[in-house]
Amino acid sequence: MKTTTRLLALSVLSTALIACSSKQGGGPGQGGQMPPPEVGFVVVQPSTIAVEAQSSGRLAAYRSSDVRARVAGVVQRRIYTEGSDVKVGQPMFQIDPEPLRAATAAAQAALASAQATSANAHAAAERARGLAPGKFISRADLDNAVAAERSANAAVKQAQAAVQSARINEGYASVHAPIAGRAGIAQVTEGALVGQGTATLLTTVDQVDPLYIEFSVGVNDLTKLRELSAQGGGSREVDVILPDGSMFDQKARLDFSGSVVDPATGAVKLRALLPNPQHLLMPGTFVTVKATLAEQQGAYRIPQIAILRDQQGPYVLVVGSDDKAARKSLPDGRQQGSNYIVSGGLAPGDKVIVSGVQRVQQPGQAVKPVPADAKPAAPAAAAAPAKQG
Repeated sequence: MKTTTRLLALSVLSTALIACSSKQGGGPGQGGQMPPPEVGFVVVQPSTIAVEAQSSGRLAAYRSSDVRARVAGVVQRRIYTEGSDVKVGQPMFQIDPEPLRAATAAAQAALASAQATSANAHAAAERARGLAPGKFISRADLDNAVAAERSANAAVKQAQAAVQSARINEGYASVHAPIAGRAGIAQVTEGALVGQGTATLLTTVDQVDPLYIEFSVGVNDLTKLRELSAQGGGSREVDVILPDGSMFDQKARLDFSGSVVDPATGAVKLRALLPNPQHLLMPGTFVTVKATLAEQQGAYRIPQIAILRDQQGPYVLVVGSDDKAARKSLPDGRQQGSNYIVSGGLAPGDKVIVSGVQRVQQPGQAVKPVPADAKPAAPAAAAAPAKQG
């Protein structure tokens, strides 16, 4: 009798637990069907989207000039400060000028001697010309006197050129900056003998305002950009992103596009001109350039997570007017950041599913659409465990 009573009590308790579990929503919904899955969507509209090419680039000096010793001599002192900005014609090195001054003095003495010889030859030639009409001098003596005068005049001109050359070399003793820019490290020190046979490199000067940015773009991307630029015009300005991730306050402008594809990388070299008025950037720095070379009219920007692919190509799922998922095939597009840019395949105002796509088993399935930027509902509080009776 006791056993029968215990079995009856256990049966009643099991039935009560099953009923309680059913009331708490553990079973299927009304009619035995699962509720439609909740999906997040974004509304897409056609717009004008910039076609950008992003690449790594390196800064290069606009002009770079070598400062060399053009005469032989010993360096007496360095006048400029290494790493400072210099102007055109600013003195940078001083080479011992005394040997050059002595060479100039010797050239001037040779010129004076040539001028004296020329004066004597001219006087002898004048006397010969005066005696020639009376036949007091032979024709040969007259010709010799005139030839001596001409040789003396030529020697004077040669001596004058030697003096000018000596003065030029004397001026080279003071080495000046050939261009305005930032001076580099000195390659020689005081007391060094320079200019012996070759023009010794003393230092370099780099013009850093403006700067060149040298970078490359894939030939396929460049071809597509050129095709789109015929439609939208585009811009030749380039944004510069510094190594720390910040945007430089000056925009560069494209000034060169290569016409040869590098067979090793399949890229084409481009170059842009970047103003650097504060001299904050230095040649050799690696930066990221973002070039807007064209504008695509009537394009759609779709989050990359919404793009699906199969044998037919890329497609997305949209929410129809009857709250059912529908498939829309897309043409080949391009990736820009976290978005996928296409020129068609959608209609203005389409609700593209971006979250919960994996819950949609097939097109035509009913869904529960919510805006993707809506905050999710707070989860229900867990039921307190029942006390044991």
